[in-house]
Amino acid sequence: MPARTARTAWNGGLQDGSGQVELTSSKVGTYDVSFPKRAADEAGGTTSPEELVAAAHSSCYAMQFSALVAEAGGTPQSVEVTADVALGPDPAGGFRLTGITLTVRAEVEGLDEAAVLAVAEEAKATCPVSKALTGVEITLDAALV
Repeated sequence: MPARTARTAWNGGLQDGSGQVELTSSKVGTYDVSFPKRAADEAGGTTSPEELVAAAHSSCYAMQFSALVAEAGGTPQSVEVTADVALGPDPAGGFRLTGITLTVRAEVEGLDEAAVLAVAEEAKATCPVSKALTGVEITLDAALV
């Protein structure tokens, strides 16, 4: 499997600086980043490491969930996954990811609700991004639609 690359160019200090993160492998875009906007309630047109982690986690989870539904004998019709990634103070100093909530709404044929919820939990445990984030509490809210 290939490696994927992103690149960030940053100018200035943490509070007065800013940068741009480039999705290098896919070439789909370059996005502004700023610490003050990262820590603010409103992103103001910039992204953040937490949003990028959320994008990675929601897409990875959706793929893993779909694969596991098929392995369990079902057919995924639609899957919508939202990942909320929280940043907060680290008791050891600085900041850390304080939690991730995965919200999953799926339409699945051929499996009952209990089987789908079991698959949802298995996907949370086995998606590669979940595995990479084992130091962060990940909660799951899954339901059929």
